[in-house]
Amino acid sequence: MRPCLPLTYALYSSSLLSRPSIVTAFHSTQKLTANFHRSPSFAIVSPHLSSHLRHHSSLYRHLSQQLDAAKSSDDTGPSSPKARKRKMAKSKDDTPSVPHAPDSLFSKNTSIDQTRTKLLTLSTPNPRSKESFKNPCIIYWMIRDVRTIDNWALLFAESIAIQNKVPLRVVYTLPPPPADDAPEGEDGSPPNPADMSLTERHGVFLLDGLKIVAEELIDVQVPFDVLCPASRDAVGETICNYANSNEALAVVCDMSPLRAPRCWTETQTAPLLEGDAIPLYQVDAHNVVPVWVASPKREVGARTLRPKIHNVFGGYCCTFPEFKGNAHVEDVNLGKGEHDWEAYKAYMKLDESIKSVDGMVAGHEAAMKRWKEFCSSTQQGLKNFDSLRNDPNYQSVCTNLSPYINYGQISFQRLALEVRALKKHSNGTAAFIEEGVVRRELSDNFVYYTPDGYDSLDGAADWARDSLELHASDEREYLYTWKELERGETHDDLWNAGQMQLVREGGLHGFMRMYWAKKILEWTFSPSYALATAQYFNDRYAYDGNDPNGFVGVGWSIMGIHDMGWKERPIFGKIRYMNYAGCKRKFKIDPFVARYRGAKENAVKALAAKGGEAKVSGKKRKA
Repeated sequence: MRPCLPLTYALYSSSLLSRPSIVTAFHSTQKLTANFHRSPSFAIVSPHLSSHLRHHSSLYRHLSQQLDAAKSSDDTGPSSPKARKRKMAKSKDDTPSVPHAPDSLFSKNTSIDQTRTKLLTLSTPNPRSKESFKNPCIIYWMIRDVRTIDNWALLFAESIAIQNKVPLRVVYTLPPPPADDAPEGEDGSPPNPADMSLTERHGVFLLDGLKIVAEELIDVQVPFDVLCPASRDAVGETICNYANSNEALAVVCDMSPLRAPRCWTETQTAPLLEGDAIPLYQVDAHNVVPVWVASPKREVGARTLRPKIHNVFGGYCCTFPEFKGNAHVEDVNLGKGEHDWEAYKAYMKLDESIKSVDGMVAGHEAAMKRWKEFCSSTQQGLKNFDSLRNDPNYQSVCTNLSPYINYGQISFQRLALEVRALKKHSNGTAAFIEEGVVRRELSDNFVYYTPDGYDSLDGAADWARDSLELHASDEREYLYTWKELERGETHDDLWNAGQMQLVREGGLHGFMRMYWAKKILEWTFSPSYALATAQYFNDRYAYDGNDPNGFVGVGWSIMGIHDMGWKERPIFGKIRYMNYAGCKRKFKIDPFVARYRGAKENAVKALAAKGGEAKVSGKKRKA
């Protein structure tokens, strides 16, 4: 868009500009201004582009004054400024209603935005008085955001501790293993990963991140404890006992929209702490725009959430203050400061069949190293992110930071701040912000406002669910069990390669994940079986699994989450279709397949065996 600016100004400054030229310039400027507003990069990419927009808007206003007649007609058009203003105006239903932490906790020196907080103990808004205790403290309960750098929840806990002149403590509760082995579904689908122990791949990455947190907290004189609840039903009791034994004046926790953490914070812990007059404040330290601020409801898709985020993005994407820990108090009792990491590992009963991936290093420092490489690369990375990110052959075009974001070891707000400050590669920056802010936070929106159905067909829109049910018994040319799929034993070498990438490398390229999930829908005997299978693979093998992005990514592919209905066809119904030929037009398939030994060989064997079982799931039904 920028090359258009000098030309338009030249037309504007020319004394030879005729009335028809003014009309042409007026409409060109109007169109360009409207495109800026519709663009995902509008208002949040960089101050440099925003300044161009302001200059361009001035020209637009001047030209419109010279064309009263044109102005009269154009001001009522669907893309006019008034129409956009009406469209962007918030209704009463769009006004979030969330109880925040009390005003008394936000002084002029507090950098945390009050709307980033949520009060979970409604009848207990204020911290207890420290006069009633011998060694009072403030506790930060770390759940989703496992870092000491750029963590709004930790910073809020620190600010309350400073205000009360008491020490800060940090605690983490390890995820309790299930009491029994999770069974397969009644239809033979794989077990629900939420009912299983963590894999060694995930558990080791989590513990390595916690080790780094422990070291960083010791450096700033903050005690750090890791707790092992007796069961999944005892997490709230464990935190409540910890808070009372440490004479906590208040507890601060971060926010995860997933079912288990919400149960632990909202259902288990909040009522117990409220009974002991201890407030529990939740802080959305994961999203740039807090999930309850971005929207008070489940959004249809990116097109409805995008303008809401853009309207407030500048106010929330601000710099972080430095975390100083317990610098405000003296003689902090750090206790023994020792951790038995092997005992923690044993407690979680990790599934050792899914090993860690060689070279995968946890922590904020490792994430920032990869980030710097992404930003500075002259061949891939940010420079070509907009044009090559959907090509699986270019692995380094993407940041590959989703595991670190998933485990809270890095803040996306930090990445957004730095990429905007670079003021280069505007197309790549716009695409990166769109994916990292709008699309990623759209996933949190879906899970947060669909707490009981985000991982099942109940979470699909009516049109998608009805369409899938209508075609559930359609004839399948190929039919595989989830165990055959897990081994990458299909007739499709590209799909096999994607599955092997996931199993061996702990991640699946974003474009491949769409094709991969849609083929699971096509090759299994029911939509519910397909959804359970894709989620099982993603959550067990991917470092960024068991995350809102993962649930929505699989849900988009299989049940049309945030998508629209397409032309009806067998099996898929109105769900968007993808095929091998389409991928072949998109990128070079052979080099990608060649990277994964066995992918092509398995396809040859499957084809020789007539593609899995030569049977159908039900009666053939015409679309």
